[in-house]
Amino acid sequence: MKGKAWVIGDNIDTDQIYPGKYLPLTDIKEMAKHALEGIEGLEDFSQRVEKGDFVVAGKNFGCGSSREHAAVCLREAGVAMVMAESFARIYYRNTVNIGYPVLECEEITKKVNDGDILEVDPESGIIKNERTGETIQALPLSGLEREISDAGGLLQYIKKNTE
Repeated sequence: MKGKAWVIGDNIDTDQIYPGKYLPLTDIKEMAKHALEGIEGLEDFSQRVEKGDFVVAGKNFGCGSSREHAAVCLREAGVAMVMAESFARIYYRNTVNIGYPVLECEEITKKVNDGDILEVDPESGIIKNERTGETIQALPLSGLEREISDAGGLLQYIKKNTE
């Protein structure tokens, strides 16, 4: 995977990722139009992001209320992957459950600038920053998480393994 990095801060909560006022929406294409709208300066993120771009965040990404919408809207907006220094556990589980891989990587916001082009291998967790030439090691997905992601999500994984 190769794309541009959108670097954001620590403690980005689900209401910033997908504002609660849009919870009644059910069309995922409409949901995608509001990705990261709750973050100052990124209100128009969905119009500027390109398919294959990455969100790079600090600590505790996806904290706050449990809403699957926060993972779905980023995926549907074209964000290939979120990489963060740490994730709120419920957000992390939601990404696994919908088959949307994320990577945890210590101090990634100190190694990547907004707009950097990154090449990412989700299987190994290796991230290459084209600007700096640096190779960054993230925690790769566990075997089961990878299987669920490859199947397209938890429901598809269960279906595949119970037939």
